[in-house]
Amino acid sequence: MALHPLETKAQDFAPDPITDAEAAAMLRATLTLFEKWGVIDDEAATLLDLPVRTYRRWKAGQPGRLDRDTRARLSNLLGIHKVLRLLFSEPQRGYDWIKAGNAAFNGKSALSVMLGGELTDLMRVRRYLDAERGAW
Repeated sequence: MALHPLETKAQDFAPDPITDAEAAAMLRATLTLFEKWGVIDDEAATLLDLPVRTYRRWKAGQPGRLDRDTRARLSNLLGIHKVLRLLFSEPQRGYDWIKAGNAAFNGKSALSVMLGGELTDLMRVRRYLDAERGAW
């Protein structure tokens, strides 16, 4: 049996783009998540950086083009949901956590932070949860 050399050089990182089908599935999952979190349409539109009318059309099953920013927002929202499911054995506790005051956010809820409307606001909550989980 001959030995073959192994490639040990790190490969350049190039993330695969989110496909249209994946983005559509992420949107459907996020709409369900918003229901579980008790997020109203105005809040959901802010989280996705959409006009309320557009959000309501998407919610009714007529989504438009999901641009790069929207895909990043969906990814962060679902990442937040994933970490909450890992942190809390009872799903409802994770759903409730999103609206509970938190000392890490100066007594504000994670939802309040995210309603700042910037992608970085979503990322801030996700980074906090990842750190709490011990992922970093």
